[in-house]
Amino acid sequence: MEHVKILDHGYLGLVEAWGSDEAIIGAARMSTNKGFLGWGPSCSKCGLRMVRVGDLDEVSPADYARSEDQKNCDHDASVPGDEKLLRYLYEHKHHTPFEMAGLTFEAQAPIFVFREWHRHRVPFGYNEMSARYTPLPDLNYIPSVERLLMNSAKNKQAGVVSGSATLTEGPAEHYRSELRRAYARDQELYERALQMGVPKELARVHLPVGRYSRMRATANLRGWLGFMTLRSAPDAQWEIRQFSLAIGDVIKRVFPRTWELFAEGTGHG
Repeated sequence: MEHVKILDHGYLGLVEAWGSDEAIIGAARMSTNKGFLGWGPSCSKCGLRMVRVGDLDEVSPADYARSEDQKNCDHDASVPGDEKLLRYLYEHKHHTPFEMAGLTFEAQAPIFVFREWHRHRVPFGYNEMSARYTPLPDLNYIPSVERLLMNSAKNKQAGVVSGSATLTEGPAEHYRSELRRAYARDQELYERALQMGVPKELARVHLPVGRYSRMRATANLRGWLGFMTLRSAPDAQWEIRQFSLAIGDVIKRVFPRTWELFAEGTGHG
């Protein structure tokens, strides 16, 4: 499983993907028993399927011409294929066909990121590593100076200003140093507790939400697009947004036509 590195110690890896853009069309056509017919466009004169090349107005046959009419045709590309139905489904919020495809990811992220992530329930399933049975890795999130300075003057949550001062580079570096020391103290106590025989489930109680954990998360494509709508938005917390954007890169590769519609509707690249 290939991992994409995220934050300082985090990663995202695709475990499994199932379904396809074609499977979404096939599911939608169950009512008419037609199934997936093919992506277009096709020629309105001879029916030959076409592909666009170079300039958007230039077309080339995607299939071999099988008849004299097809061979001699001055092809156009005016008849859309199943991309028209896919767009209709997406734009008119016919969501159930998008439940016929999905992805499972493995992620390593700070616990506070997972707590946001777990707010997404149906249709999500999660399995997170348990500190009751195995010690958590000694990996802790330390925001970069750039991250700490990001929007510091506008840092508000629930209408309450988090601090009276505007953070600058010097205090940001100081905070990072203090954070390292705090993490080191937490780890020292954790290790001593384990060595003394304190049960793992209790030795962990003082560990901070900046500690890294690992999990697998699975959902159908409809669920992941809903997740991304919220977590890739500009006002989403920056850390979970990095994971959401990485998920989008995978969806773009596995479900390119659905992604194109999603990106068009949300402004995601």
